Amino acid sequence: MVIENQLEGTDHNHLGKIISYMSNLEAKTAIWITTKPRTEYVRAVEWINRISPADTAIYLLKVEAIRIEDSPPAALFTVAAAPSDEQKDIQKTVKDLAERHKLRKAFWEQLLQRAKGRLSLHERISPGIENWISAGAGKSGITYNYVVRMHDAQVEVYIDGGEDSYNESVFEQLFARKEQIEQCFGSPLEWQRLEGKRACRIRCIVADRGLRDTDQWEEIQDKMIEAMARLERAFREPIAELKVR
Repeated sequence: MVIENQLEGTDHNHLGKIISYMSNLEAKTAIWITTKPRTEYVRAVEWINRISPADTAIYLLKVEAIRIEDSPPAALFTVAAAPSDEQKDIQKTVKDLAERHKLRKAFWEQLLQRAKGRLSLHERISPGIENWISAGAGKSGITYNYVVRMHDAQVEVYIDGGEDSYNESVFEQLFARKEQIEQCFGSPLEWQRLEGKRACRIRCIVADRGLRDTDQWEEIQDKMIEAMARLERAFREPIAELKVR
């Protein structure tokens, strides 16, 4: 912890010292005590707290001497600027999201590398930061998607041609061939109309482990690639024969 005492109004010199001390000492908290917290420095501290990591904070305190009746003089501290819980919650969320984005990109890079020579469906897809990557199925609005979450992973056929009527027509035509498709895939699939949403989805959860299980990524990815190969094989003919625009 860094504590900076200043018996006059806040200034550039003391703000610079606080930042320098925190950096050099790797301190997470600083307390700046002054008799006169000027408005521009209150705003500066508030801004620093907004952009700092969630575990870092600067407190700007105003100190005054007070006396109640005949009591000895005492110090009265008033908080002029401090990080709010809301600010820190937002910062933590942003940090968590950034870490998750890094994990996702690394996961997709590894999966696509492992799929080379085994399945060409997504070979022209670049790894991104979303929790899914998709490849076209040869018909408008229909894609083959890999999906990974923190705790599980799946493969799916996703239907979103932009219109409810189109999506429903595609889903119904494929559902009419459900028995044939599932027999070719090798196991039952989840047929989801996704009530309240425009899109429809047919999926298979292939692992009850996911992004957080970094030591098991290879096993998870192999299951996803194998399931995607079966999914594409099972849907190839039914999708090609769809009666759609």
